[in-house]
Amino acid sequence: MSSSPPLGILLTNLGTPDAPTAKALRRYLGEFLWDPRVVDLPRPLWWLILHGVILRVRPARSAANYRKVWGEDGSPLLAISRRQQQLLQQQLDARVPHPTHVALGMRYGNPSIAAALDELRQAGCQQIVALPLYPQFSCSTTASTFDAIAAAWRKQRDLPALRLIRNYHLDSGYLDALAASVEQAWSAQPAADKLLISFHGTPERFRDSGDPYYGQCVATAEALAQRLALPPERWQLTFQSRFGREPWLQPYTDKTLEALPGQGVRSVDLICPGFSADCLETLEEIEGENREIFEAAGGERFRYIHALNDRPEHIDALAQLVIREAWCDAIGCGSCQERKRCNRSAGCCGGDGN
Repeated sequence: MSSSPPLGILLTNLGTPDAPTAKALRRYLGEFLWDPRVVDLPRPLWWLILHGVILRVRPARSAANYRKVWGEDGSPLLAISRRQQQLLQQQLDARVPHPTHVALGMRYGNPSIAAALDELRQAGCQQIVALPLYPQFSCSTTASTFDAIAAAWRKQRDLPALRLIRNYHLDSGYLDALAASVEQAWSAQPAADKLLISFHGTPERFRDSGDPYYGQCVATAEALAQRLALPPERWQLTFQSRFGREPWLQPYTDKTLEALPGQGVRSVDLICPGFSADCLETLEEIEGENREIFEAAGGERFRYIHALNDRPEHIDALAQLVIREAWCDAIGCGSCQERKRCNRSAGCCGGDGN
């Protein structure tokens, strides 16, 4: 193993409250909803709405929902993210000769991005690859993560080199892992009448002002459907979790599920490719509330196909992303670029072809 400084990998996700309590949710939602990347209303007006209305009502309701999914190891998102961190570290230790250090940081809540960056600094990392676990880029997620990194370094005199993995919505390893998860579900129980490919929604005006998120969601959905050899009538792209009164990306997942039984669709499989780990939104809103909507409308079978979480294919895809970003792309590895993923047999990155 090389004695050179380790490469730092900053693994990030959205975040989670510290506990399923109204107090913890008030603190978490206050940080999340105050981010101008998430809600871009004028600050004085939004402060009055947030503190005068939302943080007085929503924390208790959200805490009740979190209690439905909270486990012995805490929040599902944080527990899964820690497993992803550990498994990614193991993969990199086994596959590259250069030392690496994987740190986990959440955009909101704990462990924070600032704490993770401090962990990497103390480990002696002079180069960092930031991997936000958002396959599709959005100003409200990936760009906000970059804001948090910049804020953490604002008073630091010396900065490490930074490479940001902006998106990986068409990465072959990621798409292969998604397809494998669907095929595994279908091998356990036959495919439903229709596959819904649902992404977290954003306001339509984000897309209109240049956010590439919608286009990348469409590209991922089409690529996944192609891998699964699904004809157009067997799958549909939808968007979930709208908030407020303004138009969000459509079609809406809940409204679609409500209408499908009337169109003769009796069974639905639903996957959320934008989520690298299951969380409140997938476990409570999708698997709980949206299931109830579909069944109340006359649907007979609803199946949520879980996020990639710590599936081996997912961890392998994440490791390939880091290896390609840190080494292959940096040296212009033609073999890797031609294949759109790292080819260890080419001998770059210290790969041995195993």
